[in-house]
Amino acid sequence: MGTVLDNNVLIGRNTVREAIKNGRSIDAVYVNKDTIDGSIRDILKLARERALVVKEAPRSKLDEMAMPYGYGGRTGNHQGIIAVVPPMEYAEIEDIFRLAEERKEPPFIVALDGITDQQNLGSIVRSAEEMGVHGIILPKRGSASMTAAACKVASGAEEYIPIVRVSNLVQTMEELKGRGIWIACADMDGVPAGETDMRGAMMLVVGAEGKGVSRLTKEKSDFVVRIETTGKVGSLNAAVAAAVLIYEKKRQG
Repeated sequence: MGTVLDNNVLIGRNTVREAIKNGRSIDAVYVNKDTIDGSIRDILKLARERALVVKEAPRSKLDEMAMPYGYGGRTGNHQGIIAVVPPMEYAEIEDIFRLAEERKEPPFIVALDGITDQQNLGSIVRSAEEMGVHGIILPKRGSASMTAAACKVASGAEEYIPIVRVSNLVQTMEELKGRGIWIACADMDGVPAGETDMRGAMMLVVGAEGKGVSRLTKEKSDFVVRIETTGKVGSLNAAVAAAVLIYEKKRQG
């Protein structure tokens, strides 16, 4: 494990549940005493089985704790439960290869180039974990990180997939090429993904909406792929595009 993840609360039922189930270190679980329903009871049962500290609190307290992770002046959607956690660590590249080896599969990595929206990041992490990606790579600069807001959207998926931060994405691409990984980047002028051989060990690089991947990232990629669309808008949300391309890669094998 490596760099410390800048985040000390987890908000929302799925996020807190998966953190408890995965054995993550948790300082305390705060629950709104007025919203202890079925799913909250299940989470509290898991917390007690791990002998975690559980504190009942008014909704106003949870709203205050989740406020930094909301949008438009609104508090984050904590769903009546928040876990306070120690700083989490990002994974290392070797953790990705180790997971692929454990599954006896060729490594499949997703790298994000310039995606700054935390909700997009969380959504991509969730899709990637669900569809069997072995790891996510994020640049340290110019990229969203796994804040409480991103973790909320990821719904606990971040507990089960290695997430790595690197100083230089292009340099990391070159290093991975040396380890037998093909690099594909998503761009509007690429070859349709369905017509591209995406089988085997591969890293898919996805850029931000509108801006796309950087020029250097595109130049250093082995091939460029795109999603065929027929609508008038001409592009997809970054998280949706990533999910479609991840699915196509997994479909091919």
